[in-house]
Amino acid sequence: MAAIPSHNFHLRLPHMINQRTQYSLSLKPHFSHSSLITFPTRASPARAMSTTDEEASISTRLEPESYGLTTAEDIRRRDREAKESKRLRDTWRKIQGEDDWAGLMDPMDPVLRSELIRYGEMAQACYDAFDFDPFSRYCGSCRFTRRHLFDSLGILDSGYEVARYLYATSNINLPNFFSKSRWSKVWSKNANWMGYVAVSDDDEATRCRLGRRDIAIAWRGTVTRLEWIADLKDFLKPVSGNGFRCPDPAVKAESGFLDLYTDKDTSCNFSKFSAREQVLTEVKRLVERYGDEEEELSITVTGHSLGGALAVLSAYDVAEMGLNRTRKGKVIPVTAFTYGGPRVGNIRFKERIEELGVKVLRVVNEHDVVAKSPGLFLNERAPQALMKLAGGLPWCYSHVGEMLSLDHQKSPFLKPTVDLSTAHNLEALLHLLDGYHGKGQRFVLSSGRDPALVNKASDFLKDHFMVPPYWRQDANKGMVRNTDGRWIQPDRIRADDHHAPDIHQLLTQLHHPSQLL
Repeated sequence: MAAIPSHNFHLRLPHMINQRTQYSLSLKPHFSHSSLITFPTRASPARAMSTTDEEASISTRLEPESYGLTTAEDIRRRDREAKESKRLRDTWRKIQGEDDWAGLMDPMDPVLRSELIRYGEMAQACYDAFDFDPFSRYCGSCRFTRRHLFDSLGILDSGYEVARYLYATSNINLPNFFSKSRWSKVWSKNANWMGYVAVSDDDEATRCRLGRRDIAIAWRGTVTRLEWIADLKDFLKPVSGNGFRCPDPAVKAESGFLDLYTDKDTSCNFSKFSAREQVLTEVKRLVERYGDEEEELSITVTGHSLGGALAVLSAYDVAEMGLNRTRKGKVIPVTAFTYGGPRVGNIRFKERIEELGVKVLRVVNEHDVVAKSPGLFLNERAPQALMKLAGGLPWCYSHVGEMLSLDHQKSPFLKPTVDLSTAHNLEALLHLLDGYHGKGQRFVLSSGRDPALVNKASDFLKDHFMVPPYWRQDANKGMVRNTDGRWIQPDRIRADDHHAPDIHQLLTQLHHPSQLL
């Protein structure tokens, strides 16, 4: 891929993109200290719920304005009126799945749509911040420090603060998932950055908008290499064997997902605690800090692809461990929003999640093969009699929660081709969410989310929109000139990436129920 000059560079978009919208692809003529090309400034997840006529105008030049009795503007006006009649602060429990999203998906509730896009962008941030480059000595790490993650990605006024980063050991049998540097001197030989735990801040506008304080957990998946599906052992095993506090040995999950979530490498600074230990201790810390305040609290987990599997596992784990209960006995709702996620466990795993009150909403592209794996033959769609007979087999899977199925062939922006990688693309899913209004209804963009984001890491937009494929890239492959005029890979600050000093104490409390909340 050709290098992009690091000076006097300006990308001119075709007339279809509204240059005044917040999603403008216009790039600044200079680069940030990180030498990363400035992303299109995205509306922050927290601001995604406030849509203006100006933001919505991006699609007016791209979509037919007349659909017979209903125009695109009519549909947008209806969405605006619906948002004005009910705000997130008043309906957040229903949006988090209190009633299993009954009546909210068909027709599509505009507040739910905004929230699904908001949490989807939190998952997308894991891709945008991840260093995939095998020629970088920081390959497999996050490009930015946690305190500046959202700002560095152009997610302005997110309303969240990253409390900690999550890491996993790469010493497990998922070679096509982990990214490793080709150089010998690297930041870590045995760890990969997996995501983050964030908490909504104390800003009055954020608290008023959300209606509660929110603990958000975002897991990284894989956006380009779907070969990791073949790496799966496709073998279910009891979750209790991997340290889960589950009283039923019949509750099982896919062994590869369990290993990724629970394995650790004591010789590595970043993965000497498992991803599971990292996320549970941080949730425990945050619940102890905020759980008994007068303000309501929620726990929301999000992830795409394999990250969706980790989102389901960790949401279940938080509830199974009782971390969603405060000292005063208040129950905190736990919700997982997953995007293109695979099946995770068996029928008993599904039933156990329901017993614990964990809510799961899966957003999928109906052409995505990942959402149909594993368990291609023995799954929740098989005849009930067959599933009853095969329920004890180690390859009999079941999806959990509710599903929102979208079809990229309904979008006038996307190529109708069914390509495995593009059908699995997260930015494409967020685009489909923006245009979805219900089964059988016209595709009309609601928030003005820039369609060009779809081609950030794919070639999915139709060519006549003239948005180049795979346009997101680093300036000069991340190389910068030092004071001597030589081109080097700059050092990255890693001081705040290590584990909290009280993690041992929190783990001790987790392992002894009498010391839990």
